[in-house]
Amino acid sequence: MNPNPFLGVVFHWLGGLAAGSFYVPYRGVKNWSWETFWLVGGFFSWIVAPWALGLILTEDLVGVILRTPPHTLFWSWFFGLLWGLGGLTFGLTMRYLGMSLGYGVALGICAAFGTLIPPAFKGTLAGIAASGPGRMTLLGIGVCVAGIAASALAGLNKERELPEEAKRATIKEFNLRKGLGVALFCGVMSACMAFALEAADPIAKLSAAAGTRPLWTGLPKLVVVLAGGFTSNAIWCIILNFRNRTGGEYVAAQATGGEPVPRLRNLLLCALAGVTWYFQFFFYTMGETQMGRFGFSSWTLHMASIIIFSTIWGVALKEWRGTSRRTHGLITAGICILILSTLIVGYGNYLATLPGGS
Repeated sequence: MNPNPFLGVVFHWLGGLAAGSFYVPYRGVKNWSWETFWLVGGFFSWIVAPWALGLILTEDLVGVILRTPPHTLFWSWFFGLLWGLGGLTFGLTMRYLGMSLGYGVALGICAAFGTLIPPAFKGTLAGIAASGPGRMTLLGIGVCVAGIAASALAGLNKERELPEEAKRATIKEFNLRKGLGVALFCGVMSACMAFALEAADPIAKLSAAAGTRPLWTGLPKLVVVLAGGFTSNAIWCIILNFRNRTGGEYVAAQATGGEPVPRLRNLLLCALAGVTWYFQFFFYTMGETQMGRFGFSSWTLHMASIIIFSTIWGVALKEWRGTSRRTHGLITAGICILILSTLIVGYGNYLATLPGGS
């Protein structure tokens, strides 16, 4: 299959839409604590969806995993576990900063670490920078960083401009200092997903050898990587269930204050959030197969797309209501710059597919 970078960009946009939207259903969950709904949704994200779609769309999924060398399984799972630490603190970032500022800060850090460190570690970054298509791709990454910076600056302006009451009306637990600290940790650890997917490349090759279509060969990687994410998230959520005495919420018909718990509604909303979350990496692996020699740039495309759509959701949920025209201008500029960055990165990858592209 010949790579098609512009199709890859579209897949990454779809993944960004899923990632930027998944937290919205959680806002409708009633009388469940964060650790409860995060674990229920995560079970659908990290276990149910990867296995279900992997079994449907790939060949001999169980056999491929059994034939994978143990060291590949371990490092894929381990980096997934580290990424899971970023994932669970991402939920806390949303709690303390809201969707607009939280996504901008956490994913800005994540984009820088996850895009550039893998090729730098492998020693290929200098070679990429020495080629015309490579420089175009790196330019797109730089434009992406500028767009993230504009989005983060808009979020900081929003924090300064809105009174405390207005912030808490849309973000009930708003806490800038705590949120920024969590976002920093989240961004660094979340970048481990890029390492996990790279470590899992032998799984994709085994799946291709088993007869899986090229577009779906990344799905078996997600089964192993996301199992690592489930491990760290499940351990932490269960600890919180014990610490906060919220373990009974999974089956309780009434909350502590006597209010009824809409258990079926909560379960369906968590399932919707979880499966929506999974689709970010479902489309990510599809986009990755289309990016050709500069597949490392997929991480930048993914991060940019997430910020674009999460910011749009933040506007729709009125997190920006009451801010100045300057702040609205910044967030609009940030979105436009990020869209431009994805097109530049796609063009750089396209140049690399042309005859003589080097």
